[in-house]
Amino acid sequence: MEKCLFAYNPLSGKGKIVKKEKEIVKLLEEKYQVEVCQSQYPGHIGDMILEKGEGIDLLVVSGGDGTLNEVVNSCMRLSRKPKIGYIPTGTVNDVAHSLGIPRDIKKAVKNILNGQVFAHDVFKMNDRYGIYVCCSGLFTETSYATNQQQKKKMGKIAYALHGAKKIFTTQAVKLKLTYDSGTLEGKYAIMLILNSRSVAGFMINRRARLNDGLVDVVLIKSKKDKVNFTSICSVAMFFLRGLRYKDNRSMKVLELDKFHIDTTDDTVINLDGEKIGAGSFDFEVIKQGVEIIVPSLKNLDKKIEKIN
Repeated sequence: MEKCLFAYNPLSGKGKIVKKEKEIVKLLEEKYQVEVCQSQYPGHIGDMILEKGEGIDLLVVSGGDGTLNEVVNSCMRLSRKPKIGYIPTGTVNDVAHSLGIPRDIKKAVKNILNGQVFAHDVFKMNDRYGIYVCCSGLFTETSYATNQQQKKKMGKIAYALHGAKKIFTTQAVKLKLTYDSGTLEGKYAIMLILNSRSVAGFMINRRARLNDGLVDVVLIKSKKDKVNFTSICSVAMFFLRGLRYKDNRSMKVLELDKFHIDTTDDTVINLDGEKIGAGSFDFEVIKQGVEIIVPSLKNLDKKIEKIN
């Protein structure tokens, strides 16, 4: 019988996953020999994957996008990577939204047992890995700066309240982007590097192919050092309308697989919802770096075909 490691964050999703542990294990045991790891400290799941990952066939993880990032970072350091089965129990769950993975716990487990394997791109930023977004600027600190207890009690509303407090105090991101075809340099209200259809709960790019070896780099300009009302409106319109249009006077969009960004030392970067430091970085896409179980490969393609 194949081996499965079931790892989860007990604080994610208002703690409901803890009550469902026995039910989940019982379902998984229909096909796998199951070992359970409940996260006891930040980075615990990642440590467990590094220790046991090469000896398992399926890694089932429950948590939010930050927990999935922890999983990806450890899996990318293994010579033999297990398939990933995802039970989304976070506040937003952008990756699950992009892939059509159900939020209902029982349905998510059935997807893991009966779904199809999708080879998902991963990106590398200096020595860290990500799977769906890297960003800086307006609103981008909300995911990691919002109080955990508030998120547990209020869900997405906690993010909105924190973002509203910071809206008129955000400094523009000063950066220089160097890629094969040239350079871009300026001040931006927000920098987004996207490998996702959904970000912060908004369906930003329905056309995104998550296994093509490319990311969308979106830069929304700021005329001043501090983000002003005009820039705020540009960012808000982008999230509401998404990538229905390309470059305009306030926005630059590029599709890239490798580039370098120079920023100031106090420019904080958000990677998959987690604060990872500041300053300059090298960025590259690792095409189809991990395998994630999804409900249907055909449905993923059909959604894009209908739009195009």
